Amino acid sequence: MVTTIAVNEQTKELLKKIGHKGETYDAIIRHLIELARKQLFFDRQKRILEEDEFIDIKEI
Repeated sequence: MVTTIAVNEQTKELLKKIGHKGETYDAIIRHLIELARKQLFFDRQKRILEEDEFIDIKEI
């Protein structure tokens, strides 16, 4: 199924700069989504390490 997503010309040009020759906008957007998902994962891990308390395994 194909859907149209409205973006302004500036956004379209930015997508072109991110993509490679012959790559579809769909592929570029999917790549950006995957990068965002990875960044969110790393941000969560960093927050856990900074904010949560850990117990030394020797204490268990």
